[in-house]
Amino acid sequence: MKLSNTMSKKLRLGMQHAGSIFVSSAAWVSTTAYAVNDLPGGPAVNQLNLHPAVTRIAQEQQWLHWFMMAICLVIFVAVFGVMFYSILKHRKSVGHKAANFHESTLVEIAWTIVPFIIVIAMALPATKVLVAQKDTSSADLTIKATGIQWKWGYDYIKGEGEGIAFVSTLDNAHREMSNNGGPKAGEAPDDYLLKVDNPLVVPVNKKIRVITTANDVIHAFAVPAFGIKQDAIPGFVRDTWFRADKVGNYYGQCQELCGKEHAYMPIHVKVVSAQDYSAWVAAKSKEAAAKADDPAKVWTLADLKARGEKVYAANCAACHQVNGKGAGPIKPLDGSAIVLSADHSKQIMVLLNGAAGGAMPPWKALSDTDLAAVISFTKNNWSNQTGQLVQPAEVQAARK
Repeated sequence: MKLSNTMSKKLRLGMQHAGSIFVSSAAWVSTTAYAVNDLPGGPAVNQLNLHPAVTRIAQEQQWLHWFMMAICLVIFVAVFGVMFYSILKHRKSVGHKAANFHESTLVEIAWTIVPFIIVIAMALPATKVLVAQKDTSSADLTIKATGIQWKWGYDYIKGEGEGIAFVSTLDNAHREMSNNGGPKAGEAPDDYLLKVDNPLVVPVNKKIRVITTANDVIHAFAVPAFGIKQDAIPGFVRDTWFRADKVGNYYGQCQELCGKEHAYMPIHVKVVSAQDYSAWVAAKSKEAAAKADDPAKVWTLADLKARGEKVYAANCAACHQVNGKGAGPIKPLDGSAIVLSADHSKQIMVLLNGAAGGAMPPWKALSDTDLAAVISFTKNNWSNQTGQLVQPAEVQAARK
């Protein structure tokens, strides 16, 4: 009976061990199933080093990184080399006796001067780079980047393209992919969770000043390939700059923990030639002019719903879900008393001012027509078949 119990225990332990191996293997297989390729301008597979630099500042930062690492390595080898040599060669077991001395002037001078020289050797190049990366003067283009839970708003406020403004949001297809447990095996795009609907477009070899702020909580605007990271703080203005010397697509993310959707706040900067940038500015200006609808225009319900569906997909679906059911603390819109209410001002004020202590951000940046359209869409979609529509004039009046 005793032998039987022992064998039983061994069998159970073996089965547990086999089970753990199976789980580990399954996790490894599932990881390889989502394998992607290196993303030019973004993260690389199994990346250990810093991003390839495309600005002078980023190059100098990387040089500083390795310079400091080399100094630290020399100090480490020297200090521990002397220590281990002393332990090995002057140990008691080979007959050495501890020396009894103190106050060596030579040693005092050496360990004062040598660290001073090391600190100066590290501080001078570091200070030079730090001063350079804070010099935002004489910029060719100034852009304001506003952190919003959880997307970026860009306003071109000086230089070619002045007056252009838009919101950059994680691509809705990628968000749905994530909500459904991630990409299917072998279908993960290389830019998974980094693709946006409206990338920030800038010209190559031009000094771009980026002014950062935020609407709600602290965010951080960071693009590793440019060597920039600047906090975006509500009520404050900070700035940074970059000059990309290579055309391409470069990626970053918000690098300040800003809430539950922090991982879904990518940054995509598209660096183009001067000619392509001018063409983009012209196209974007025409697009803005087309969207500058007369708020006095009276729309039909069908037209408002069609436009509102696009606005909802770009700005609302990430939190409230495509089906309007919400998730977790995010309240559903399908069946919502505010959405169903015949008093349109309730929903209008929520969109203009936000709600739930900032959990629902304000959407004043959207036009009167876009806000009227998305409200009309929610009032007449899913089970909310109210037949009500909100005209842009109502939103315009509520802004005052």
